[in-house]
Amino acid sequence: MSETLITVRLDENHREDGLGAIASLDALLVERLKAGEEEAYETLLGRYQQPIYNLCYRLVNDPSDAADVTQDVFLKVFRSIDHFRGQSTLKTWIYRIAVNEAYNHRRWFSRHRRQEVGLEEEDQSSRPWLESISDPARDPYELALNEERLQLIGTCLREINADFRAAVILRDLEEMSYEEIADVLQISLGTVKSRILRGRESLRRVLAAQMDPQAAGSGLGLVPGAVK
Repeated sequence: MSETLITVRLDENHREDGLGAIASLDALLVERLKAGEEEAYETLLGRYQQPIYNLCYRLVNDPSDAADVTQDVFLKVFRSIDHFRGQSTLKTWIYRIAVNEAYNHRRWFSRHRRQEVGLEEEDQSSRPWLESISDPARDPYELALNEERLQLIGTCLREINADFRAAVILRDLEEMSYEEIADVLQISLGTVKSRILRGRESLRRVLAAQMDPQAAGSGLGLVPGAVK
């Protein structure tokens, strides 16, 4: 019994030390960003560019749009870094900007039907982003599921309430804690848990309409019950 308690306390101390180290590194990175160090911007992109692209891709469900939104996110981060006061972590601050930018993009798209003509020559300014961001199917979540099932889940996610969708994505795909999600979405912990439960149930119903109900409940922890 005592050995178990000691192990638990050591694990808790280890997690706290790890979080403290990350906070220290982020604080140093913010200072360097505010000082305008070019290498700091490269470090920020190296750490967050791919995760933010993945998040935007899941929210807007289009690789080109996701690249555009990702670019807008980091432009806003770079322009707003002087106003960052450390009231949240650097990660949740950036994720909050990403969710808001994705929402803004979806609202704009719903009001304006895109009238684009494919051209043989692409806009050269967009190529560095599209070429440097790897295919969304390469992250650990996509590698765990086959492409057909992933596309089905992505399609079904589009069918549920946008607020529920964001909560489910942040919890089940981004694997954020409830506290982090509350910070990103600027809502209470109770609301976070409620949105996750309702989002999972909505997604389960949409999936069940297209596939075996038992199979629909097996993915993403979608079986109704306590939030985990």
